[in-house]
Amino acid sequence: MKTFNSINSYKTSKISIVTIGTFDGVHIGHNHILQKLVYDAKNSESESLVLTFFPHPRMILQENNEVKLLNTITEKSKLLENIGIDNLIIHPFDKEFSRLTAEDFVKTILVEKFNIQKIIIGYDHRFGRNRTATIDDLIIFGKQYGFEVEQISAQQIDEISVSSTKIRTAILDGNITLANNYLGYNYSFSGTVVKGKQLGRTIGFPTANINIDEEYKLIPKNGVYIVKSLISGNNFYGMMNIGTRPTVNGLNQTIEVFFIDFDSNLYDQKITIEILDFIRDEQKFDSLESLKKQIEIDKQTTLKFYKKQNF
Repeated sequence: MKTFNSINSYKTSKISIVTIGTFDGVHIGHNHILQKLVYDAKNSESESLVLTFFPHPRMILQENNEVKLLNTITEKSKLLENIGIDNLIIHPFDKEFSRLTAEDFVKTILVEKFNIQKIIIGYDHRFGRNRTATIDDLIIFGKQYGFEVEQISAQQIDEISVSSTKIRTAILDGNITLANNYLGYNYSFSGTVVKGKQLGRTIGFPTANINIDEEYKLIPKNGVYIVKSLISGNNFYGMMNIGTRPTVNGLNQTIEVFFIDFDSNLYDQKITIEILDFIRDEQKFDSLESLKKQIEIDKQTTLKFYKKQNF
């Protein structure tokens, strides 16, 4: 897959089949569109092209909107590459771009820059200044400029309207199973292992403290989760705590992972944590001994989950 950092950096003499959107999560609804894009491109000797944006348009157009995203740019690019997309344009979204009229967008970008043969879009796609143009406008432009328009209906997307917003809500509610089902893969994040206060070691549960660089990445609600991570070619299961560690009067949110049957130094390494299930809310215990007993219960819950998954 070729990746371009703006529309202006993309040049082609080949015809393109195009789709447009933020594609946050690259979830099962998006997959329906993207796989059709790849299939049609291969069968028409053209190239598949995805136009997406960063920052997320809502970050620019809605004041004080600190929307958290399901994917970092790196994660989204990898997911799109795995689907088989030929070209990905990640265009910087700003207010100037948002003021482009629908017809200017179609003529100067879709037709002149992308050499478009066909566009495939979702059932709720709107575009142009103030997002006023609809599928009907796009069909009219298609007839005018000589490209085909195909719309994927909500019914075709697994008979449910899967949205990035619904997935974000599920993650923030601790409904990891639903979120993962909607995504079609396990929700994850990547971060660097940093030194913490090492309190876990004092109760027999040493943890890896994860620092996430991308502030816009969505972090699940505070609580304890079953997770796994691929480390040195092997999968390790464990429990992750997200929260302020109220038992020891912590103030700042931390992300700590205890890996079962793992005893190696991970400091300064970047690892990816896949979130498999939610165990319980974070709670304050009256002593470290009580906390230790609960963590042992959480460990048994994790082991049962692991055994069930591997039968």
